[in-house]
Amino acid sequence: MSKNEGPICALCRITACEAEPGSKVPPSFCPMVTDPEILREVEETYRTDPALRRMAVESARTEASGYCVSPRVEETMDFARRMGWRRLGIAHCMGFMQEAKIAREIFMAGGFEVFTVCCKVGSVDKESMGIEDSEKIRPGQFEAICNPVAQAALLARAGTEFNVVMGLCVGHDSMFLMHSKAPATVLVVKDRVLGHNPVAALYTSHSYYSRLKAKNA
Repeated sequence: MSKNEGPICALCRITACEAEPGSKVPPSFCPMVTDPEILREVEETYRTDPALRRMAVESARTEASGYCVSPRVEETMDFARRMGWRRLGIAHCMGFMQEAKIAREIFMAGGFEVFTVCCKVGSVDKESMGIEDSEKIRPGQFEAICNPVAQAALLARAGTEFNVVMGLCVGHDSMFLMHSKAPATVLVVKDRVLGHNPVAALYTSHSYYSRLKAKNA
C-alpha cells in the first residue's frame, strides 16, 4: 500500500470482517487484505496488554447486555461499573448546563461520584489568544474562549476515572480527548442547527442538505 492510500471500509458491501474467518472473501481494498500485519500486531496487543484487553472485553459485554434495550447514558454507567470506576467527570459546553446537571443526577443516582467542568472555565479572553473582534460570535463584546485543556486538567486533578463529553464544539472536543488523563466517551454531540442530532444532515444529504455533496461545499 502506498502512503497516499488508506482504508475505505465505508464502500464495502461484503463486510467479511463481521463473519467467521474464511466464510467471505473481502474486497481488494479491505484492510484485512492490504494490512494484515497491522491487524495481527493489534490483536497481539489485546493479548499482551491486560488493561486494554479488559476494556475491549467489558465494552463487548456492555454492548451485548444493553443491545437495543439501554440508552447510551445507561450503557455509560454499565461500562463504568464493569470497569470498576466510581469517579466520573463531565466536560460540558456552557450551553449544556441543564443537561449536565441532569446527567450528574443520573450518574449520582447510579452510585457514582461526579465532577463537572464547563467549557468557559478560566474566562480566557478570545482576543488574548489572537482572535480578532470581527471573528467573534458577537463582535464588540467580551467572549471567553472554550478551554477544553483546562477541563481535562481539572478533572484529572479531581481524580476522575472515566470522563464524559457533553456537547463540546468541533475541535474543542478533539482537544479534550487529546488531553484527558482518564479514558473518555461522548454522551452528547453538539449540532446547534439540527437539535444536536448531526446524523440528520447525512440522512437528508440527498434532499434538504444536498449542498453538502456539492464539490468544495
